[in-house]
Amino acid sequence: SDIDYKEWYENHRPSEQELERERKQVFEYSPKISILVPVYNTPEVFLKQMIQSVRKQTYTNWELCIANANPSNQEVSSILNVAGKKDNRIKVVDVPENEGIAQNTNRALESATGEFVGLLDHDDLLEENALYEIVSCLNKDRKTDVLYTDEDKVTTDLDEYFSPNFKPDFNLDMLRANNYICHFFVAKRTLVEQIGGFLAAFDGAQDHDFIFRCVEQAKHIHHIPEILYHWRTHQSSTADNPDSKLYAFEAGKRAVEANLKRCGLKGKVSHTKDYG
Repeated sequence: SDIDYKEWYENHRPSEQELERERKQVFEYSPKISILVPVYNTPEVFLKQMIQSVRKQTYTNWELCIANANPSNQEVSSILNVAGKKDNRIKVVDVPENEGIAQNTNRALESATGEFVGLLDHDDLLEENALYEIVSCLNKDRKTDVLYTDEDKVTTDLDEYFSPNFKPDFNLDMLRANNYICHFFVAKRTLVEQIGGFLAAFDGAQDHDFIFRCVEQAKHIHHIPEILYHWRTHQSSTADNPDSKLYAFEAGKRAVEANLKRCGLKGKVSHTKDYG
């Protein structure tokens, strides 16, 4: 409590010189990373900032796979159309029927061609060195099939970073109590396809269920202890207002129950007074 996080964060971000060094780095192993983003009526400024945070990555072998669940929204469609023309690494799939967040993410996954896939929400941001750190880790251990990073929250206007989540290395017991992994989560695409992608039955907590099924099958799970993902908070976000999405916490409860069942364990799952 005696440490100002804003000051800590600024002191721990890579300098411009460090970012420039990363841009020039040539890795022995340079896998393509497909970033999956389901989009639905995203506010214009949030969408542009999310896309820009990917385009500014110091590691360049990526593709941004966006599933647009409301193509009739002219503002969103126009932004995505311009972005795709500006950068051919940005791929947009229209989902006119809006199948729900899990199925919309599956539509993005279907267009992915990378060796790894990462999950990014439509109004959040990646730190510029996020993918660089992922690939750096993969070069140290080629057997790694699941990775996750630390994260924090950022105000709607991007004025203040706060609530850092300094995560432990992989801890299944903690994952059953709380989706501490959340973002930024990256997994081998073959593993993701093996487990069947995202399940609509867990909409609202589809990431928690997805992470469970990935780590159940993963051989090597790696935690990168750096803040590389910024979760934007606003009134309709569960990051800021848990009561806005009570259904999400019910889905999370069912995700834990499903994990216990698959692992052959008997247990009772119940909410605490603090949702999630």
